[in-house]
Amino acid sequence: MMNVYGSHNTDPQQPFKIGVVGGGIAGSTIALRLAELGVEVELFEAGASLVNGPPICHLHAGGNLYREISEQQCLTLLHESIDTLRIFPHAANIRPTVIAVPLRDPGDPEALLPRLQRLQQTYQTLVADDPANEVLGDPQHYYKLYSREALEQLALAPLPKTPTSLDDWMIPVAKNLEFDSFKFPLVLVQEYGLSVFRLAATAALAAEQLPGCRVHTQAQVTDIQQDRHTQRWSVAFQQYDPQSGDHRTHTTEVDYLINACGFKTGTIDDMAQLPRDRMVEFKAAYITHWADCEGVWPEVIFHGERGTPNGMAQLTPYPDGYFQLHGMTPDITLFKDGLARNSRSSAQPMLEARFNRKLREGWQPDEIHTRTSRAIRHMAQFVPAYHTATVGGNPLFGAQQIPGDDPSLRAADLSFAGQRYARAEIVKASSALSAANQVVKQLIEEQLIPAPVGLDLPLEQQLPMMTGLDPVEVIRKAEQLAEERNFPTAMARLYQTP
Repeated sequence: MMNVYGSHNTDPQQPFKIGVVGGGIAGSTIALRLAELGVEVELFEAGASLVNGPPICHLHAGGNLYREISEQQCLTLLHESIDTLRIFPHAANIRPTVIAVPLRDPGDPEALLPRLQRLQQTYQTLVADDPANEVLGDPQHYYKLYSREALEQLALAPLPKTPTSLDDWMIPVAKNLEFDSFKFPLVLVQEYGLSVFRLAATAALAAEQLPGCRVHTQAQVTDIQQDRHTQRWSVAFQQYDPQSGDHRTHTTEVDYLINACGFKTGTIDDMAQLPRDRMVEFKAAYITHWADCEGVWPEVIFHGERGTPNGMAQLTPYPDGYFQLHGMTPDITLFKDGLARNSRSSAQPMLEARFNRKLREGWQPDEIHTRTSRAIRHMAQFVPAYHTATVGGNPLFGAQQIPGDDPSLRAADLSFAGQRYARAEIVKASSALSAANQVVKQLIEEQLIPAPVGLDLPLEQQLPMMTGLDPVEVIRKAEQLAEERNFPTAMARLYQTP
């Protein structure tokens, strides 16, 4: 482990300490990044385990799934996704993504090509600069176009047990689509999957190995106060005591506070009296089981106009016939009045009571069946055989924060306010390391910590605890977490790799 202090050790009686409120992907990554540098960290998470937030199923490498976002956001997401796979090497489901544009959609698949070409060129440059960046497959095969004629030929090919080429991945798609319903070409992109359970397992296992990272789970922060003279923060939190069954109040002090509370970030801002404009959007994805599934599928994105009955449909594969579905319509993934903005009097957007009830208590069985069935019907428009799929488990759901006032924003990391206070405001999981690096940079600029030795080393050497975990142990822990969260353990395992 690199020690941030080196020969510049601070007073051992009171080492510099950072508090991180929120143990989602942002808060956990920031805490681990700092702890690996030798900084003392206290991490407060209201849930029972780390990284237990909104659904995560893929990297959004290059933003390929979102045609409405800017090219600059796409390039930022590509950089961040590469770094994410390097620091969470055991969290990837290595399979490509297919993008299909239905005839009913006003979009043109050819319009994707300039962006894909720019992303491929950027990826090639990054790999040329550092071969360790080759985590999204061969840059020369970053994407491939498929004409109708090519797909008709692939539809005649036998299903491979183990895909070994891009064409192999396309065979089950070619066998199941009704070509008259789509525009051509279809696009295959090396956009990989990301397992929320293996991310959580990595965070938990790495934190256990870092003595400077103290994790408080089931710890609800109830108040923060800053001393005007020392600028230190007092953090009060209630923590569940399993022995007594009670919640006990504790107080600790930290020298710097990082607000990584996800959709509840505004509540900590309000405590700190630091206003901020933001939005919160409630979303859900649905777990289905397709017993009749044949072949090893890629992820498939069917483009559509967001928020309309013809919204995008997304098919994300997992082992043993499990698939995660998104349908970007108000009846499936999106919800009427599910997007809330903060008020002048509070930095915290207020979701309607029905959403807060779901976040607090979960879903009723009839709601799960209704929404999942709608998702299956939505997908069956494009993959007719999918109509035989059934409910596979509880929905993956949560509220996603979006800083500012642009609901299409996808690439965001950190903002600063007041004294010794920062907010992690990531929208996508791949931005977590970027936020952590911004924290390190700010601490150095404020001369709160000396510049660590080795910041120019490869990421794997800077974060040996995170990147050096035993992959078998990560999967074992991930399966345990999936079971504790009432999801199929298959979703925690590695998906078929080429």
